[in-house]
Amino acid sequence: MSSHFIWYELITSDIDVARAFYSEVIGWTVASSQTPGMDYRRIMAAGEGIGGMMTLPDPSMTPAWFGYVNVADVDAEVTAFETAGGRVLWPANDDAGVGRMAMVADPQGAALYVMSPNGEGESPAFKSGALGHCGWNEYHATDWEKAFDFYAGRFGWVKNEAIDMGLAGTYQTFTVDGIQTGGMMNNPIPQPVWLFYFNVPDIDVAMEALTQKGGAVQMPPMQVPGGQWALVARDPQGAMFGLLGSRTV
Repeated sequence: MSSHFIWYELITSDIDVARAFYSEVIGWTVASSQTPGMDYRRIMAAGEGIGGMMTLPDPSMTPAWFGYVNVADVDAEVTAFETAGGRVLWPANDDAGVGRMAMVADPQGAALYVMSPNGEGESPAFKSGALGHCGWNEYHATDWEKAFDFYAGRFGWVKNEAIDMGLAGTYQTFTVDGIQTGGMMNNPIPQPVWLFYFNVPDIDVAMEALTQKGGAVQMPPMQVPGGQWALVARDPQGAMFGLLGSRTV
């Protein structure tokens, strides 16, 4: 089986403001995970856990969203990332009752977690079209072709449709175990990064809510293949995220 995105995590400078913001914009329920020794909030969408929020461990860090990808052997993946020119950002460690994980940067510098979770069963975090869940995973690369070759080799991802965007180049979509999961393009903003789009019922209602709550639209709604509308924004602390939804007007 290939490696899927299984969790999404916001590391932020003000966890209470972030909770209020995303609860209003996306409709999440965010509550304490009761993790001893730390304030970790669990994000619920329609009763399913899809991610978490935590305070920046170092004030010099920038608020951001990170994805977790499931792997069979965390330590082997850490070595593979380093060998390919990536870096270890947080060393591999065991979280009792959760699993083993590490934060790494790929050869182009984009960060994500690799994780070997405890227990069986599929994660509900990524569900195309399911409200509140992540509906698309997008890589903004310096060189998407090299990035894809790297991730395909590590995680078993497969190219799907290549979309010609004219002067913007190619947008390469990919599947994981046959499931349309995301895309890659050359557009470091300002550096290579993973961008996650969360599903909302109405893109315009969500856009109004995010601006009223102190967020800022970076890319206004544009229609994407399949008929949905996508936008890119920053939350009040500056973390970048995307939204996917219908347009009723």
